Amino acid sequence: MANQTYTMTINGKAVAGGETFGVENPATGQVFAQAPDCSKAELDAAVASARAAFPAWKATPIAKRRELLNAMAGVIMQNLPELSRLLTREQGKPHPDAEGDVGGGAFWLMESAKHEIPEHVSEDSAERHAVTRYGPIGVVAAIVPWNFPIILAAFKLGPALLAGNTVVLKPAPTTPLTTLRIGELLRGVLPDGVLNVVSGSDRLGPWLTAHPGIDKVSFTGSTQTGKKVMESAAHSLKRVTLELGGNDPAIVMPDVDVKKVAEDLFWAAFRNTGQICIATKRMYIHKDVYEPLKAAIVEYAATVKVGDGAEQGTQIGPIQNSAQYKRVLELIQDAKDNGYKFLIGGDEAKVPGYFVPITILDNPPENARIVQEEQFGPVLPLLKFDNLDEVVGRANDSEYGLGASIWTSDIERAQDIATRLQAGTVWINESQHLSPHAAFGGFKQSGIGVEGGPEGVLEFCQAQTVFTRKPATA
Repeated sequence: MANQTYTMTINGKAVAGGETFGVENPATGQVFAQAPDCSKAELDAAVASARAAFPAWKATPIAKRRELLNAMAGVIMQNLPELSRLLTREQGKPHPDAEGDVGGGAFWLMESAKHEIPEHVSEDSAERHAVTRYGPIGVVAAIVPWNFPIILAAFKLGPALLAGNTVVLKPAPTTPLTTLRIGELLRGVLPDGVLNVVSGSDRLGPWLTAHPGIDKVSFTGSTQTGKKVMESAAHSLKRVTLELGGNDPAIVMPDVDVKKVAEDLFWAAFRNTGQICIATKRMYIHKDVYEPLKAAIVEYAATVKVGDGAEQGTQIGPIQNSAQYKRVLELIQDAKDNGYKFLIGGDEAKVPGYFVPITILDNPPENARIVQEEQFGPVLPLLKFDNLDEVVGRANDSEYGLGASIWTSDIERAQDIATRLQAGTVWINESQHLSPHAAFGGFKQSGIGVEGGPEGVLEFCQAQTVFTRKPATA
């Protein structure tokens, strides 16, 4: 696989690209493959092919578009072992998690195909008929991050293609290969130009978001980059959906069963090496159960295997890239410099690759960087609270508002707490569950618009209302 050549897909054809860039395995820090570094001319060709394909794709009956989304999912599932191995190699996640990412992408495409495009008759009187229909916007730029490259691409591809848009898909520079490979496998499944896959270094994103031939940008990534995307899109008033960062609180009430909940709470924070926008980033535990729950989480953490995702039994892989690795180490160092107490971890792993040991902090102050910032790594502050009003205030005191979770045996009370939390998704006694049939989006600086559900399909549609004055009857 090391010598395999990966190609972009533009207008249904392989494009090797005039330049390439290296892709690292984060478990070793070594470059193992080259990906095409899309030029401006190649990007122009991708956008032009999407524009050319748009009229026919828009005119394609929705039943046919559904059929093709299912065919895409089928091709991905037929190649699941190859794609999962490649994803582990470039992303670092354990092999079962890579299978979940790739298989989840196929599932999301199939479920997205079930959505209806609504039509709303707002008036049908003797005088007038009024109907609002939803049609495609045009050419969509789908920009995907490195933490879940395949399922997050499917979040965009499913509804965008179902609604009749054509797409230029751009994976992250550090995880382009599995997406490029899927583009190769899907040639001939969709009409040429309907789905173009381009890869590139850091220069490509700004070119894509500013491109005059793009009508809509759907971006998942950091809030900082999301602001740049929005600024770039503003020049031509491109439509945007932004799914951005989160600093998601978990609130653990005093009535939980400590032994039962410890493992679930651990994985709410540490799944995918903590590199999930909706992972628990700060865990508020009621003072009555703080000590026993702290002990139970740390005890479980000590049993979890951190290592190369390609190795049997690995549960947590490396940080995906060097920039994020350095950021996580900086937050750990800040905690050390301030004298915060570590319950486990806090040391650098003396191995190749971007490994950070599972790190849990004991009740740092609320103004600590590790509490205030999104760590996006395997580092978690446990925080003590006394009463409900206090903890809701602390949970909401953030520029983010993506997800939150409540852990309790009193479901009715939890439902009430949920309404008080400034978060786009709230989980009760679970975490990170998303559905293609439910809206997912963020409050505040966690984003604009939603993905998933009927609302997510409408993000890729343009509303048009037609008023018809009826002829006067005698």
